[in-house]
Amino acid sequence: MSPRPAPGQQYVLTLSCQDGPGLVHAVAGFLVQYGGNILASQQYEDRGTGRFFMRVQFDFVGAVPPLEELRAAFATVAGPNRMEFTLSDVATPTRTLILVSKFGHCLNDLLYRDRIGSLNIDIPVVVSNHPDFAELVTSNGIEYVHLPVTPDTKPEAEAELLRLVDAYDIELVVLARYMQVLSGPTCRALTGRAINIHHSFLPSFKGAKPYHQAHDRGVKLIGATAHYVNDDLDEGPIIEQDVARVDHQMSPEDFVAVGRDVETQVLSRAVRWHSEHRVMLNGSRTVVFR
Repeated sequence: MSPRPAPGQQYVLTLSCQDGPGLVHAVAGFLVQYGGNILASQQYEDRGTGRFFMRVQFDFVGAVPPLEELRAAFATVAGPNRMEFTLSDVATPTRTLILVSKFGHCLNDLLYRDRIGSLNIDIPVVVSNHPDFAELVTSNGIEYVHLPVTPDTKPEAEAELLRLVDAYDIELVVLARYMQVLSGPTCRALTGRAINIHHSFLPSFKGAKPYHQAHDRGVKLIGATAHYVNDDLDEGPIIEQDVARVDHQMSPEDFVAVGRDVETQVLSRAVRWHSEHRVMLNGSRTVVFR
């Protein structure tokens, strides 16, 4: 069942600014003025930086004002308070491009969740540096773009990726076990709208077969981290993490299976929260209103 109401019934407002008195009052007063009825409200002040973050989901007692009218009106509140804000229809899915290589568990999980309506996303295209998942993707009615990447063609491939982002009006890029490192300029072009997933052994077990390395070392916990992409490999602002317990009775293949399960769950939660406007950047960290 879809988590979304019908279009034009509910809106969600997110904002961040320097903390100060009267911010909640200003938001609530604005909503009262337009007949808004608050359904959920969350806020957080980072005492270390003095930044204020807020997410409000609301509907209307009477007629629903047009979204663009509300955005223009709220800008008069945001301006004096130097707020950065987004105001969106809750029903509008996030246009999402998925990147994948040869491991398909995260891709398959996202396609399934999209198909049953449990994620607030719309996937028009999947891009891969390998042809392996073309049949899986096209059978879901989604375009599959095979975009090979070599050291010599990497700049051209990333330029084509960004062209596809623009052509498909993409709001979110998901690296669903995409085994290519995006360049600094591409990461910066996708700041705050590209999510990666990796096993949580980094930097302990780098390179090939990290779960086999973990098995050899006798680890007792394995996990996964979903984060926004930035210039530092696997060190972007973290959105979600989780772990699973393993033991000496399990084989390296068991480790891999457990690790893949954790990766799919962590990535799907990160994608869901992002698409529901629950994640806000806070420097090198994130604020996540669950």
